[in-house]
Amino acid sequence: MPPTELPTIDELAVEDRRVLLRADLNVPLADGPRGAPCVADDARLLAAVPTIQELRARGAAIVLVSHLGRPHGRDPRLSLRPVAERLQALTAARVTLAPGVVGPEVRALSARLQPGDILLLENVRFEPGETQNDPALADALAELADVYVDDAFATAHRAHASTVGVAQRLPAAAGRLLAHELSVLGELTEHPVRPLVAVLGGAKVADKLEVVRRFLQTADVICVGGALAMPLLAATGRRIGDSPATEDDLRAATEIHRAAGEAHCDLVLPEDLVIAGPQGRTATTGVPSVPSEWAAVDIGPRTALRFAEELARAHTAFWNGPVGRFERVRFAGGTAMVCRALCSAAATTVVGGGETVEALGTFADPTRITHVSTGGGAMLAMLGGAPLPAVEALRERAAAV
Repeated sequence: MPPTELPTIDELAVEDRRVLLRADLNVPLADGPRGAPCVADDARLLAAVPTIQELRARGAAIVLVSHLGRPHGRDPRLSLRPVAERLQALTAARVTLAPGVVGPEVRALSARLQPGDILLLENVRFEPGETQNDPALADALAELADVYVDDAFATAHRAHASTVGVAQRLPAAAGRLLAHELSVLGELTEHPVRPLVAVLGGAKVADKLEVVRRFLQTADVICVGGALAMPLLAATGRRIGDSPATEDDLRAATEIHRAAGEAHCDLVLPEDLVIAGPQGRTATTGVPSVPSEWAAVDIGPRTALRFAEELARAHTAFWNGPVGRFERVRFAGGTAMVCRALCSAAATTVVGGGETVEALGTFADPTRITHVSTGGGAMLAMLGGAPLPAVEALRERAAAV
């Protein structure tokens, strides 16, 4: 996915124009000192700021669009008010929170915007037409601005009104964050500096089948841990006890082993495991096998060391998915070692996924990572070879102009 195929804000005239900017401001909230909600982690806001500030510096007024959580209709608990307050502090701009997403009041506020001003629309998912890519909502959003910029990589795999719909109605381009994500992940799959080592964990096999299959064709080594490893072990005849594995997972695992046999890639599965059983008992197995009534909760120390050694040899490394239940300290050893190994690797390192980034922040220094992706589902969709509807909409719009 060469970035040159995608229109960027370099080609977009924005001076004295209103820019409808789709960003990912879907941040976690917490109760503030007086009980009012506040932003608990502003990492996604900080990622959005460079494009916001560049557009403002070029004389644009910004109509900012984002979702927050998964509301069913209007929900005051998921208002973007705390985001507006934090964004104002980060940008030193005047940030006005609109009373809604669209409508006469919002149009009036948009019409009065001056260069450098920011109008933050309310949570776009308060409108049911957002996730349905409703043409009427896309029309109403497009009326608020002169041009459109998509900088929300995390929603690029969704065909929503504020992504695909608006891009089809206004001159459109990618923001800096979206373009950078596409460039980094494109290089990872198309032109990695070898050896490329991927560490995959977390989710079920069926959820990541396409990603594993793609890495079998592009990576030199794939290290698999967490719940993802269990059906793969079962497919080799190992017992997995009460570890989760559906019939779909087992079918997918058999497919992966078949593909691995045909690929020039080393598929590294756990050699030992930390397991948990009845009455809160825990143990470390000498072999990757789990008795009945027990479940795997982490990779064992030998496996963690093997993963670290593979990462130390890498020139490019990718990680998605914790390799254990890292939220509990006694089951966090494997994930913590992966974090430390990545941060000390002399390699280009790429990390993505919500739990993965959380673990990285818990056990290591995220600033030591070359690129921390802002998208979980979008990243996996792209790495699995699926088209991203929001990106395709930008390309189609550029081709039609």
